[in-house]
Amino acid sequence: MQDNDSSAIGEDEELVLGPDEDVAEALAGGDETRTHVHAGAPDRLDRVLAQAFPDLSRVRVQDLIREGRATVDGRGVTNPSAKAPEGAALALVIPPPLPAEPEGEDIPLDILYEDADLVVIDKPPGLVVHPAAGHETGTLVNALIAHCGESLSGIGGVRRPGIVHRLDKDTSGLLVVAKTDAAHKALAAQFADHGRTGPLEREYVALVWGVPSRTYGTVDAPIGRSPANREKMAVVPIAKGREAITHWEVAQAYDGPEGAPVATKVRCALETGRTHQIRVHMAHIGHPLLGDGLYAKGFKTKAARLSEEARGALEALDRQALHAAVLGFAHPRTGETMRFERDPPPDMARLLAALEGG
Repeated sequence: MQDNDSSAIGEDEELVLGPDEDVAEALAGGDETRTHVHAGAPDRLDRVLAQAFPDLSRVRVQDLIREGRATVDGRGVTNPSAKAPEGAALALVIPPPLPAEPEGEDIPLDILYEDADLVVIDKPPGLVVHPAAGHETGTLVNALIAHCGESLSGIGGVRRPGIVHRLDKDTSGLLVVAKTDAAHKALAAQFADHGRTGPLEREYVALVWGVPSRTYGTVDAPIGRSPANREKMAVVPIAKGREAITHWEVAQAYDGPEGAPVATKVRCALETGRTHQIRVHMAHIGHPLLGDGLYAKGFKTKAARLSEEARGALEALDRQALHAAVLGFAHPRTGETMRFERDPPPDMARLLAALEGG
């Protein structure tokens, strides 16, 4: 994680709250107090505390410091970048977990695996992952709060407890959710590494217009906000976007009723995880996803080349034809490689069957 040294308070400046008895009084009430004597050279307080307490993420430590829950030699400090001197006696007060702001709702979950650390679910299409403007209720987070209760990790914040990665509302498939802060930290590190040094695996099944000229390929093109439409992402210069790499492979090509190729099932493996990555990258190479109203608007007329059954199935799908079919990762506590696979849901399965029928 990169340092964040741009706080309003200078890097070496401490904001002193008062003697430790005042801090203790302010923080009383069932909190857990952890102590540590810093034996190394002077360093940032947040870095020292995150290293001392590895079950807490550095972001979590920074939040606690800003809340006034840290002391250095008995003095309260609220600047995460303040220096911890060599030999300093440090203390960090961790409050009991607060209930997440969204309320639990009795929404069915398709759970593939669950233990004390995590839960793996198959998200149906149409389900928003976490509350946001326009989707305050009825989300996966609301369902998880009802199912997991107080065990859900709080690292993602009150609006996104336990959420390590996301899927678009209309993308179906596999998600892993953390139930403890330690699990969240370990899983987040794997996703940040994009599987380059570990077993993280994310593979999607997509239906795209046309048939690629090759049987496999890689799209290595940065993605950022579209300058023409702020609701869309786009391939942009690296200075204006983030690295994005998608590996794709043709699984099956489909002909229309007249025998001409019309669509293809591809399997896409993510090396990075950017917003709308597969949708943007496949559109970028001229093969946008079937049903994608945002990135395939110019391809709507191609539906006339489908069979009547396939046209009906595509209209019924009413979403992008994309499913997160495979998810693999190292268990955050045991290190065991976990791998899950799930076929597309009924709406996409009907379209696949119709395309196979010609």
